[in-house]
Amino acid sequence: MAIGIYIFVVVVAYVLGSTPSGYLAGKVRGIDVRTLGSGNIGATNVFRVLGRTAGIAVLTADALKGFVAAKFVPVLALHIFAASGAQRENLALAAGVGAILGHNYTCWLRFKGGKGIATSAGVVLAWAPEACLTAIALWGLVFLATRYVSLASIAAALILPLAVWFWNGSPTMTFVMSALSLLAIYKHKANIQRLLKGTENRIGKKKN
Repeated sequence: MAIGIYIFVVVVAYVLGSTPSGYLAGKVRGIDVRTLGSGNIGATNVFRVLGRTAGIAVLTADALKGFVAAKFVPVLALHIFAASGAQRENLALAAGVGAILGHNYTCWLRFKGGKGIATSAGVVLAWAPEACLTAIALWGLVFLATRYVSLASIAAALILPLAVWFWNGSPTMTFVMSALSLLAIYKHKANIQRLLKGTENRIGKKKN
């Protein structure tokens, strides 16, 4: 049963996380966001291609699917399998990882998805709200100072493991968060290269 409940949680969370919100938002408008801007299905590219309203909607949807997966899928699993609530944190961790992997490598788009920042924020909000708010605050400060979404996202990813540890997260949660932060930074490798070259796009800066 122990293995079965974890498989159930990861699969359900993955399917939930794999819902390609940004791609669907574009399709409603007759646009494939993968062919415009950065080609990413995340909220930042949707914001650039489809506008503020669509960008905010996708950002909310991506964060919400991470939160729902990490918060409620474990509860559903415990009910279905009639398991002990002592497993809840580990199940929440498994669900969060499943949701983020679903977003980053969605089965609906040949396993090519977003970068996982908004979904990760939703997951961490369910795991450790204080750590999530700390990372969001840092994201806001870096973004306001630089106008680089990518740099703000990388900074937030870097601080998250420390924030989880600071707010008394368990060693297991801190370890999992460290791994997810490294994944988020890896997904920004193209942005990092552009930042180093000085060619990364700033929000609010008009292109020549």
